[in-house]
Amino acid sequence: MRIIIPMAGMGKRMRPHTLTVPKPLIPIAGKPIVQRLVEDIAKVCHEPIEEVAFIIGHFGEKVEQDLKKVAEKIGAKGTIVYQEEALGTAHAILCAKESLEGKVVVAFADTLFKADFKLDTDADGTIWVQRVEDPRPYGVIKLNEKEEITDFVEKPQEFISDLAIIGIYYFRDGAYLRDELQYLLDNDIKDKGEYQLTNALENMKNKGTKFIPAVISEWLDCGNKNATVYTNQRYLEYIKDEKDLVASSAKLENAVIIPPVYIGENAQITNSVIGPHVSIGNNTSVYNSVVSNSIIQENTELKNGNVANSMLGNFVVYEGRPSDLSLGDYNTLAE
Repeated sequence: MRIIIPMAGMGKRMRPHTLTVPKPLIPIAGKPIVQRLVEDIAKVCHEPIEEVAFIIGHFGEKVEQDLKKVAEKIGAKGTIVYQEEALGTAHAILCAKESLEGKVVVAFADTLFKADFKLDTDADGTIWVQRVEDPRPYGVIKLNEKEEITDFVEKPQEFISDLAIIGIYYFRDGAYLRDELQYLLDNDIKDKGEYQLTNALENMKNKGTKFIPAVISEWLDCGNKNATVYTNQRYLEYIKDEKDLVASSAKLENAVIIPPVYIGENAQITNSVIGPHVSIGNNTSVYNSVVSNSIIQENTELKNGNVANSMLGNFVVYEGRPSDLSLGDYNTLAE
């Protein structure tokens, strides 16, 4: 079993947090998004993962080493592949053509999920979907009476299905997928100016490939700051019963912790209230602050802050203004 993860995008909707690191390496509850994704896919596959191929831009050696470590943590080989031009989803996946062999999961790296199923690896192919209230902004699937996928419909304005495609796919024959992707490029078959995976899926279906749905219980987006903060909140709820969410090396002095909270190695929390739904990275210090529903990354210093629904990156220094006040009745103070 192999996992293919296209992640070459610049993450523009997540700026400024993606100026120095790619979006999939932003932490959620103490682990990079892409690590959470890989680990959760491995859990539902119930088979050893041989290789994880990361399709990236030129992010630098440190990022590449970090990605290889993500693969190693599930006992797999990490492979780095470059996408030089953004030519569509089919083109991105085909950049890893050497890894398109045998059983393959393709997962786009800006989404996380919660799933309670075991992947049927005997199926020709599986499209992971989530039921949504309004399917109009999504690509959706249509099923027949055998629960097989008959149609892929992009952003239907009239109701066709409430099963939205979340961006994770399983293929029993990776080489067959590779051939169908190559066919699109060889014949310059584009949709909206790009080579699209859905065109390959449609061709495979028309040739007899039977795709089935795998319905997840929750779909978590990491496309922008607010969505990522919410995903951190939900993920902390998933793992709130795990041990060691607060590192043993963290120093807590006159600190109130309202779980679920993740606090990394050598973090220091002093005279502060942290939580709920806060992730604090390694070597970060928080003084005289109240923090809730936020992500604070590594090597950051926060003083005198009242922080909620926020993200602070690495090596940030943020200092609010302490107040020594005497306000009478019916006064209003805004900073």
